[in-house]
Amino acid sequence: MPARRHEYLGLAYKIVWANHREAPSPRCRSHRHHKEVVLKFIARLLSLLCFAFAGWFLPTTAPLAADAMGDMTFINPGDIKWGDVPPVLPKGAKIAVLTGDPFKPGAYVVRLMLPAGYKIPPHWHTQPENLTVISGAFYLGSGDTMDMMHAHLLQQGGYHSLPAKAHHFAFTKKPTILQIHGEGPFDITYINPMDDPSKASK
Repeated sequence: MPARRHEYLGLAYKIVWANHREAPSPRCRSHRHHKEVVLKFIARLLSLLCFAFAGWFLPTTAPLAADAMGDMTFINPGDIKWGDVPPVLPKGAKIAVLTGDPFKPGAYVVRLMLPAGYKIPPHWHTQPENLTVISGAFYLGSGDTMDMMHAHLLQQGGYHSLPAKAHHFAFTKKPTILQIHGEGPFDITYINPMDDPSKASK
């Protein structure tokens, strides 16, 4: 960068010298014309100096950008680590936590890998939930009974925003991957306590 700064200053000097040579001579017919030329000359000089010295401050942004990158998360599909879903969800699905902890206060992002024919009986959550279909198709319905004929289909790329304490159910017809994000702690309360797999396993 020092070499480039010298180039900026050298360029400014050459242009200023050229303008100086073009400055009005005593032959100028009016004092007003001479004043206008001088003001234009000063304006050019100031703009060139600002341009030259601006480069001195640009390198300081690089360390700041590097520090900000340290707080970011980068996860490619091959790096995602899947595990069994917690006991509060029906068996057969996989879960991957991308960021945060869904069972603690704070923001979280998780993915669910659901097999074909997976069903989640009517339930509700204390916190709002945001759901995006990464692949496959996901069916969602509202109410206290699992009326699959009136479920809404979310195709790949579809998004669903679920208010807190809204009663709903869900199911799949083919393998599906979902991404869910929200504010923890995540919980699930089944309308029919007998549908709670965590209680059925005891």
